[in-house]
Amino acid sequence: MEALIELLAEFIRQHHVWAGPIIGLMTFGESMFVIGILIPATALLLMTGGLVASGTLPLLPILLWGYAGALLGDALSFWLGRWMGPSVLRCKPLSTHRRTVARARLLFYRYGFYAVLLGRFLGPIRSTIPTVAGVMGMPEYKFQLANLISALFWVPALLTPGYMAIHAADSFNLFKLF
Repeated sequence: MEALIELLAEFIRQHHVWAGPIIGLMTFGESMFVIGILIPATALLLMTGGLVASGTLPLLPILLWGYAGALLGDALSFWLGRWMGPSVLRCKPLSTHRRTVARARLLFYRYGFYAVLLGRFLGPIRSTIPTVAGVMGMPEYKFQLANLISALFWVPALLTPGYMAIHAADSFNLFKLF
């Protein structure tokens, strides 16, 4: 997976126009049920934050593509859970992640709306919370509100460390000159 991230990072450095769509696809994939466990968009977003800070990439398109991918990935996962019902939680890929699914169900059962809101920030269960919300019959308007609010904070939260690291490095170099 590290090789894929490095390949995508190099592609983004060379082809800036594709940065937004790639970020959108990565946040979509990381938010998708089951697939999200396998896609490490976090590392790519950290690196992208550094490219935004250095002026290589514009911030607004990166944010918009990241939001779109995250929103659509969670929405599709929610609809999948609604459509398939509890049987989706027993599908073959999840049989090896039963503990993750159980934790997601427990978190959702206890906290509902807040589980969806905060679930995006909890790595391994990020991609299962929306599906569990669909399976458990959460009203769509509540889910979509939590989805929107969490995406508005999640994408910048993943860009910020890379952004701050570049600014800190620049500040350090300025002080080193004096």
